[in-house]
Amino acid sequence: MTEDDGDAGTLTPEVRLRQMEARLADETERLVKLYDAYEQQEKEIVGLRAEIQVLEKEVIDKEIERESMEHLSKQKDDRIHDLEMTATKAQKRVEHLEPELEKMEERFTREKDRLGKVFEIAEELDSDLRLAVAEMKARDDWYVSHMQVFEDLNRAIKTRYDMIETAVEAERKSAHMQRAVQERLEEAMEARAAEAAEEAESSGEEE
Repeated sequence: MTEDDGDAGTLTPEVRLRQMEARLADETERLVKLYDAYEQQEKEIVGLRAEIQVLEKEVIDKEIERESMEHLSKQKDDRIHDLEMTATKAQKRVEHLEPELEKMEERFTREKDRLGKVFEIAEELDSDLRLAVAEMKARDDWYVSHMQVFEDLNRAIKTRYDMIETAVEAERKSAHMQRAVQERLEEAMEARAAEAAEEAESSGEEE
């Protein structure tokens, strides 16, 4: 598991999607390069095999020619010697190319296996990408289908707060008015008590 895979649970789908797209692009580019290299090496193998076949045919032709020349004339010894040298060189070249060809085929086999693994990784990334896109689309569709509900809920909450503020303000004004009325009543009662006291005092003096 890579560090990106470990952090995937804490990333948003958008960030994860971009990371996966970047990884997919890198792996795709790498696959293209590996495939181009594979094709080039395959062409080289075909060329080497063709060259080996040509050389083998040349060796056979030279050998036939040499044997024919021996039968035709002993005077052609120098020519036969040249042909033998050419055939020997060709055979040596074939012997030299065969191990190289085996090494190249082994290397191509390893590269082919590696390329198969890279293709598997690319397929996994593509599957994860399709899943992330589907999840994002489902989320967006759900939000669009419920967007009106959220807007109505926001308006209802705002209306409730407005009503609470209005009620609090009305209660504040009512309390203020009650205190003012209470103060007026107390003042009136005190004035009435004073008047009653004065009247009682006046009545006592008259008697």
